[in-house]
Amino acid sequence: MRFNSLVFLLLGSFFFLFWPFVNKRQNLRWIFIIITSAVFYGWWDWRFLFLIAASGSIDFFAALGIKRWQNHKKLFLILSIIGNLGSLGIFKFLFFFTSNFNYFFSFLPIHFSLTVLQLTLPVGISFYTFQSMSYTIDVYRGNLKPTTNPLHFFSYIIMFPQLVAGPIIRASDLLPQLATGTPVTEENRYKGLTLIIHGYFKKVVIADTLGYAVNIAFGANNPVESSPFWIMIIIMFAFQIYCDFSGYSDIAGGLAKWMGYDFSLNFNHPYISRSLREFWSRWHISLST
Repeated sequence: MRFNSLVFLLLGSFFFLFWPFVNKRQNLRWIFIIITSAVFYGWWDWRFLFLIAASGSIDFFAALGIKRWQNHKKLFLILSIIGNLGSLGIFKFLFFFTSNFNYFFSFLPIHFSLTVLQLTLPVGISFYTFQSMSYTIDVYRGNLKPTTNPLHFFSYIIMFPQLVAGPIIRASDLLPQLATGTPVTEENRYKGLTLIIHGYFKKVVIADTLGYAVNIAFGANNPVESSPFWIMIIIMFAFQIYCDFSGYSDIAGGLAKWMGYDFSLNFNHPYISRSLREFWSRWHISLST
């Protein structure tokens, strides 16, 4: 489900209509977040909800193991990393590995090949995988005490504003916020509205408009043979990516404000950077940090 879709506007309206009432009680608040977020994500393909549940369960129990068996805490951290990066690697690189493996063996006298599988890549798998793994890492480092309530934990993992396109929110930042039913202030409503308007403008007006022209240029059967034309297309493509990605992050931050939560800044004017290092520190900040 995309932020710029009618079905999301309906789901979001439903969520924020009842949020002031469910926000007052912990378990009810977490259940409401989980159910609404499951509808949000499962609207695309409900089967991948099991992948989120599996990935989250690994880290939930790994963190409890780290707390209980301190002498073996590194083992639980390794299990968490292998489980998360393993599932991410299977969905992202299985086709690449099997196809290149078969290509290599095609030059050898040995007749051996693997079945080439191209799995559907779950939307947002990188975001919720790294977010879930950050929980175990924070517990391992002693920056966070593990929660014993699975509702608390999974409301953090699956919370819909940042689920599909980030930003990646560390557990040490968001879990304490989810534990309190902080009333939403007028200031939060105003700041949230400002972020949402900025985000939709970037995404719908700028990114989608530029994307239409860029797709036509890249998909043309007879490409234009003009250097100035392609320089312009490359510049348009750069701003399309930035406005698409940062627009989603702004919308996510605005929705979080309406819930009473604070998300960290994810983009800080990256195209004014003077070096690649500075660019990395300004682009997708929640990943680089």
